[in-house]
This record gives sequence, structure tokens and C-alpha cells, in this order.
Amino acid sequence: MSDLSSSTITIEAPLADVCAALFAIEDYPTWSTSIKSSEVVERDDQGRALKAKLSIDAGMMKDRVILDYDWSQAPAQLSFSLDDADLLTTMDGAYIVKAIDEDSTQVTYQLSVSLSMPIPAMMRQKAEKATIDQALSQLKSSLES
Repeated sequence: MSDLSSSTITIEAPLADVCAALFAIEDYPTWSTSIKSSEVVERDDQGRALKAKLSIDAGMMKDRVILDYDWSQAPAQLSFSLDDADLLTTMDGAYIVKAIDEDSTQVTYQLSVSLSMPIPAMMRQKAEKATIDQALSQLKSSLES
């Protein structure tokens, strides 16, 4: 992932609860306001999402995307990459989770996007960072409420 934006947050919830929320891709719209819809279209033999269609509205980043999910490092990391989209040409990311103690979990969200139209790198990185920070904040709120 080139030009990666990243943020880390501590969530006062057990690792298992955080992983459950992050691994239920079809439930993202229940806690993330930028994910308008999410439909898992392909699963592995363990029932985990391999491919999902998402409708995203994250400020200047609005698109319908199909993401491929990589579970090879789960549960410590869930990675995704862009399969298809209307405007985006790249969308690579990962959620990295680590237990701090039995009731607290550290979550790092990494994201890199490219659009089919020219956008100054500074604007793209600012939008990535805002998207990351909002997603982490909303995940934290949903798990701590």
C-alpha cells in the first residue's frame, strides 16, 4: 500500500467484541455513517466475507465499490483491496487489532485510495485521514455504548 494513511485508537471493549464488529462486514452501515450499504457476495468455507459490495459516502469520496477481503492474518489483521468501482482506482486498507488487556483493544486503520480523476495528494490524504478517524471514532462509540 503506497501513500498509506493511518490512525490508531483504543477501544474499551474486549478484543473478541472488536473483531466481531470488524469481521461482520454486512453490519458496517449500523456503526459507520460513511458506509450506506454493504452486501457480502462471496464467502469462504468458514462463512467469512471474501467479496462485498459497498456504497460509500465519505465526503469527497462517494462510490460503489466491490472489495476483496484477505483473512490470511486474521484475527490480528483484516485487509481489503479494490476489485471494482465507479470512480476509485485503488482502495487498499487494513484493520489491525491488538488486545491491550482483557477489556481494551487497540485498533489501527490503514487506508490508501486513488481516484480516476486527478486530485492533489494533499487533498486525497486529508480525505483518507478524515475517513479513517471518523470510522475509528464511530466503531469506538458503537462498542462502548
